Amino acid sequence: MCIRDSLKTEQALWYWATLTLTIAAAAVVFTVSEDLYPWVYIRYILGTIFMLWLPGYLFIKALFPTSHPLARPLETSGKALDTVERIALSLGMSISLVALIGLLLNYTPWGIRLAPIVSSLVALTTVFATAAVIREHRVKMEKKQ
Repeated sequence: MCIRDSLKTEQALWYWATLTLTIAAAAVVFTVSEDLYPWVYIRYILGTIFMLWLPGYLFIKALFPTSHPLARPLETSGKALDTVERIALSLGMSISLVALIGLLLNYTPWGIRLAPIVSSLVALTTVFATAAVIREHRVKMEKKQ
């Protein structure tokens, strides 16, 4: 079974939901202005999820794929990551990744503005989600053998 077939299964539903959430968050951030009440609250909620949770969650999911029923997680100190550890690592890693993106964008001609930051986070989130789904697929294939 190839990765394309794996993306069509129920186990990869989180991948499509993540990409949909990422695109929706970027669209809302670009289309809803700061003074358009009450829609601005949707922008704040999606923007917070998009910046403070998704990049780190997907990075941690790529490193420690445990959501798949057949996945063999990487072990940390003799046990797999539990939910509290995963949430804490996701938040911390998201803050670190967003800060690193801001630092790198500071040295580019685009600078630290809304469009480059959101575009970079969309690209980073897509890359990490794809890496996570590929890793889950590989672990699943190893488990079958």
